[in-house]
Amino acid sequence: MARPSTSAGGAESRTACCGECSWLFAGLGREAREKLHSMCRTLHFERHQVIFEEGEPAYGLYIVCEGKVKLAKHSLKGKKQILKLLGPGEILGEKTMFDREVYTAYAETLEDTTLHFIEREPFLAFLREHPEVALRLIEKLSRELKAFQGKLMEASYEGSLERLARLLLMMGRRYGRETEKGLDIGIQLSRQELAELAGISTETAIRVLGRMKERGLVALEGSKIYILDREGLRELAGPSFIALKENLL
Repeated sequence: MARPSTSAGGAESRTACCGECSWLFAGLGREAREKLHSMCRTLHFERHQVIFEEGEPAYGLYIVCEGKVKLAKHSLKGKKQILKLLGPGEILGEKTMFDREVYTAYAETLEDTTLHFIEREPFLAFLREHPEVALRLIEKLSRELKAFQGKLMEASYEGSLERLARLLLMMGRRYGRETEKGLDIGIQLSRQELAELAGISTETAIRVLGRMKERGLVALEGSKIYILDREGLRELAGPSFIALKENLL
């Protein structure tokens, strides 16, 4: 597949922000910001559009400016596992920047989304000129490794109730907004997607959500989920294996 362009599914344009929404580039001087702007190509994707496919050649990385994206992977038996959710300021494709191989997962928008794309070679040159950004990228990759270690521990030793309770709390903390109905977790996922993110079956996700609703912990309205009792969910969730400031999901 060709490098990302308008024909690749996203409508291309220029915006005032070209990466400053990511903490990786915080504190850069004017000259460095101008360089960053010159490397960025801004793309707009509609809801449920695929940004890149699993196995597709990786040409660079993406910065999420607006909207939300899921990063997921297919198993050999055709099942899907959502690895994480990303919102504004987070990046996609950074793990393939150095090995020059293919994407090992696919990325799909969950709502209308604006992304900034930077090709690999210009970005690597930028890292050489700005080692503080390279160090932040290393820090981010280290956090990612810890996060996936935590998810492995959860999958090995925790039940579906604990995993789903922790997942709802994390989404509420990352994307949530207070409403009259409770804390809207801020992202609409189908029951199947919620199950894929928690690493449980769809049937189990539906059953556990029903139990949470009966206990007055959450309210359900279609694909929307409202947290009514955060303390009650925390008691179910227990201590977390993961402590990150970004990419919590």
